[in-house]
Amino acid sequence: MAFRKRNVALTRSDPSSDTVSSPTSPQAANVPQPSPGVRPSPIDGRPTTSTGTPSLDAVLAGHAGLALGNSLLIGESGTTDYAGALLRFYASEGVLQGHVVHVVGLGEVWGRELPGIAESRDEEKRRQRSEREEKMKIAWRYESLGEFGGRNANRVPTQTKTDGAEAESIFCHTFDLAKRLSLPSNTSINYIQIPRTAPQASPFTGIIQNLQQKLETSPPSSIHRLIIPSILSPAYYPPSSSQPQHVLQFLHALRALLRQYPTRLTAISTIPLSLYPRSTGLIRWMEHLSDGVFELSPFPYSASQALSTSSAATKEEERPQGMFAVHKLPVWSDKGGGGAVEGLGEDLAFTLSRRKFTIAKFSLPPMEGDQEAQEEAMRDVAGERGKTMPSKAELEF
Repeated sequence: MAFRKRNVALTRSDPSSDTVSSPTSPQAANVPQPSPGVRPSPIDGRPTTSTGTPSLDAVLAGHAGLALGNSLLIGESGTTDYAGALLRFYASEGVLQGHVVHVVGLGEVWGRELPGIAESRDEEKRRQRSEREEKMKIAWRYESLGEFGGRNANRVPTQTKTDGAEAESIFCHTFDLAKRLSLPSNTSINYIQIPRTAPQASPFTGIIQNLQQKLETSPPSSIHRLIIPSILSPAYYPPSSSQPQHVLQFLHALRALLRQYPTRLTAISTIPLSLYPRSTGLIRWMEHLSDGVFELSPFPYSASQALSTSSAATKEEERPQGMFAVHKLPVWSDKGGGGAVEGLGEDLAFTLSRRKFTIAKFSLPPMEGDQEAQEEAMRDVAGERGKTMPSKAELEF
């Protein structure tokens, strides 16, 4: 009588001839992996990337980032450069995510001055605590020996992790304007110079050709960021650039590239509103050809001083430095048109500090020195009604 084991899977004797399919199917292997710094929108799932400013990401129609294939136009009045800080955060975020950054009109000096990664409060306190403990362990007469091969000679300063897994998990970094970003070896920054053409020729033709060539020759999975600082400014552009037939054709061509590469290209440009106010027809058409339009209106110096010296100003609360207006949002659809953004329909203000650019609701601080006037008004009301002024205990209920 023959006996054999039951419930034993049959296997082939030759492992090389095994044709059993692997756990990973060919369809799963062909699924494209998400690019670094790109995640789906919480509203409709379209790919989005961070602008490097968390509060600006929160304003963009509830998509928690800038949707790929869209552009932003940021206007700023006055002689300040708050919009330039947003461009630097946008460029630094692209460098850390491994994106291709295109900068129009500026050179390598601007790229070497990009802000570095800010150290979190907890990490900074932990590092200072460990340094104090280390100093306490070493005697004061042996502490200086670390310069000549002692225990501190081979120590490497603590740096932020830049491994692939760690970098991919961070969608938006926190930057410090007082630090400088150390550019990785694989950094790809394309500096597009503005050509000095004839008075009647367009200076934007070379910019579009350069950008289109980079998009065609780069890998299909690469993400590109276009930065256009102070468009139409006489400091960078020739006088012929402000002619409508030149700048509007450029924005038309840029819009066509954004629609041609809807999952690879984003663009942010700034414009000085003191030279080109929004009341002109040219700027209205430029805003119409942009997907998102914002305006920065810095406060005058006197108003900023009054807000900073107010009694409501504390060390934890920073006073606003200007108003932030939202004129147009990208990807305004029936699924998400900014309704999920808190305070979007109200007055917004911005604050630029060393570590962050914050966009929040604007509220005036309480007025100072009006206590006597309030008490006098209460006496007048009590006198008119023939009643005595209520005491503090009566007011507290």
